[in-house]
Amino acid sequence: MRLAIASGKGGTGKTLLAVNLAWSAPRPVDLLDCDVEEPNCHLFFKGQVVRREPVTKPVPTLVPGRCTACGLCARICQFKAVAFFGKEPLLFADLCHGCGGCSWVCPVNALMERGEEIGEVEVREAPRQRLIQGRLRVGQAQSPPLIRAVKRRADPDRLAVVDGPPGADCSLGAAIADCDLVLLVAEPTNFGMYDLELALSTVHRLGVPCAVIVNRAGRGRLDVRAACARHGVEVLAEIPESEEIARAVARGRIALESVPSLQPIFAKIWSDVLSRTRDGRSERRVLHHADV
Repeated sequence: MRLAIASGKGGTGKTLLAVNLAWSAPRPVDLLDCDVEEPNCHLFFKGQVVRREPVTKPVPTLVPGRCTACGLCARICQFKAVAFFGKEPLLFADLCHGCGGCSWVCPVNALMERGEEIGEVEVREAPRQRLIQGRLRVGQAQSPPLIRAVKRRADPDRLAVVDGPPGADCSLGAAIADCDLVLLVAEPTNFGMYDLELALSTVHRLGVPCAVIVNRAGRGRLDVRAACARHGVEVLAEIPESEEIARAVARGRIALESVPSLQPIFAKIWSDVLSRTRDGRSERRVLHHADV
């Protein structure tokens, strides 16, 4: 079973929820840090680094003298990474998503693929948890290929908790694709509710089941439950505003160890999550590259 933790904005407590769910998981778990632009799950993880692997994405390169200027490569590229201004295509590697469509459609094999390093995947091991995190190289603009590389390294026979990137763009789509359930973390503020609605629209568009966890409950006056009810989304739990939790997080500690009163809340979250799947497994919608 693969559980994704996401939010419409940064700073809502997404990583707090992800690392504590991994720590309290009823079975061995893989924690996948897919916030590859700024991964920080390792700050709370005591395991040892056992492996680092570079990750590349395929980008096109032009074979001199072969192009017939048919323009098929530019027409198929949805990300404008291929453009025609003259007799040969211009290639923009920073815009390329690595789908391979341009080289596949070329009738004369004028475009060949080369691997461009975009970041690395790091694996850390502990007795009951394993952390798999991606780190995007400085200057790289495309995180989805690295996010998919992180997810491919998860053990399909273990529980997996995905700490997704903040926001509601294609990076979120790549992180939650093929997950059984998404928990959206929201805070009861105007900004929090606005960004929650953006994230909900993305999750609904991808067809992934979701529920909401309210963090810092009691901080604002907004009724998050009423707002979620309008969208047909259930609030599974509320994590209270707490100075003790803030201290634990600031010191890189597991909140469940420092604040025992949180344990029933996280136990209920796991119970609700597993009850929504078939013994921790459910049928996932298979998403294609164009979906994310």
